[in-house]
Amino acid sequence: MHRRQFLIRASAALAAFGLPLPLLDALASPLPLGERHPFDYAWLKGHARALAGRPFAPRSEALPPAVAALDWDQYQSIGFRQDHALWADLPGSKFQAKFFHLGLYFKRPVRMFEVAGGQAQELAYDPAMFDFGRSGLKGRKLPPDLGFAGFRLNSPDDVRRDWAAFLGASYFRAVGSNMQYGLSARGLAIDTGMPRPEEFPDFTAFWLERPAPGSDTVVVHALLDSPSVAGAYRFAITRGEPLLMDVDAALYPRQQIERLGIAPATSMYQVGENDRRMDWDWRPEIHDSDGLAMHSGSGEWIWRPLGNPAHLRFNAFADDGPRGFGLLQRDRDFDHYQDDGVFYEKRPSLWVEPKHGWGRGSVQLVEIPTVDETFDNIVAFWNPEAKPQPGQELLYGYRLYWGEQPPVRPPLAETVATRTGLGGVIGFRRERFSQRFAVDFAGGELAQLAARNATVEAVVESSRGRIDTVSARPLHAIDGYRAMFDVYPPDDSTAQIDLRLYLRHQGRALSETWLYQWNPPPPGERRLY
Repeated sequence: MHRRQFLIRASAALAAFGLPLPLLDALASPLPLGERHPFDYAWLKGHARALAGRPFAPRSEALPPAVAALDWDQYQSIGFRQDHALWADLPGSKFQAKFFHLGLYFKRPVRMFEVAGGQAQELAYDPAMFDFGRSGLKGRKLPPDLGFAGFRLNSPDDVRRDWAAFLGASYFRAVGSNMQYGLSARGLAIDTGMPRPEEFPDFTAFWLERPAPGSDTVVVHALLDSPSVAGAYRFAITRGEPLLMDVDAALYPRQQIERLGIAPATSMYQVGENDRRMDWDWRPEIHDSDGLAMHSGSGEWIWRPLGNPAHLRFNAFADDGPRGFGLLQRDRDFDHYQDDGVFYEKRPSLWVEPKHGWGRGSVQLVEIPTVDETFDNIVAFWNPEAKPQPGQELLYGYRLYWGEQPPVRPPLAETVATRTGLGGVIGFRRERFSQRFAVDFAGGELAQLAARNATVEAVVESSRGRIDTVSARPLHAIDGYRAMFDVYPPDDSTAQIDLRLYLRHQGRALSETWLYQWNPPPPGERRLY
């Protein structure tokens, strides 16, 4: 099964939600609004803890036959009617919420509540909320309690384009000022990249707090549930450049979790300047993100270019108290993509900033082979060193920044391009196979140093093999420097070679640390030309 088929699992059936019986009975009414009941984040945490104390109840994915039969185009034609938007008639509100219909990949209904004055009230499904377009669905024939698949947020001054959406399992995404969707985040990752099926927790219900007039922030609460864990989430979402999601999460494991992923981000990388394994498309580059950036607890800035490996690739970057990490789209040049339909150069970056010390663990990166840009094949998250145990309460707070640039950047030079190709010296016969790496850096002090042709050194380390032909020279086109070197594999093995590079001047680091994983080709493919 393709990874995206896992990612787009929707959430739970209503009867399995597990609310206290009096509240469940009141909220089961088919009326558009049920009775109000007290609600706050403390209540939600208590409810999640209680839910984790009970066995996990799998949710039904049964849909009416006409809804279950929808194809992609039919589902995409279903729209939410503007006159039914939540808060559309609320004076002074900068936010509107609209709901997604069930169908296609989104088969599990999600409960929706509005919170006002500390009181929660369920929002009931009504076919009249939707324009069924070319779907062929007839609202009068649909069950009145069918439910929703998720929701999106709009602004009153642009009711057509949403800027945040929660749809499918615990996945959500947002945009900055470019108003272009790209990578996604999710509530939690469990056992990602392990030799067994990954677990995808669901957001089974949302509580949307009615925003105060003129407020720039809207608050959303969510209940998470899966076989391994239940959890309570609070999102304070402030639109801007970058868009900010201030997140608090309380997790209650049902069982020991082998690989827990906190603040996971999911993206796509098919082909780029450093990895042309799948380069049959006419477009030069196809990716939502081009690198993983990390700001370690010790203060080191690290850049790891992404790739599309031939086999699943897993990396763990050990740390203690990370200051931040994220999947970024640094390349903003349209000419590098030539896609005038989805505009990859406008895709947002996502930066994760812990609000308090996360202790020991690792930023983990999973790269999965893909032949198609419709499949998300990149995942990055924080994995705590201690494995979660049943009965624990795990509290995590972090901020998610969505936009063209992360809120913090290294004071040093950044990696702006990574290119690879056959090594050797032009004009001389190649006697052995080697791989050439050309890494461009810009920013920091490099413009001044390049202007006076200062001596800058490329410091290169390799886990295996021999490094040769190392150089660093000014690249005036970018007011920076280009570092180049060749790697000679030590043997016929295709085993991974880890590379590390940074620029240095008079004993001082000038750039962030560039990391790379390269697998030499099999001997039969090491052509010398």
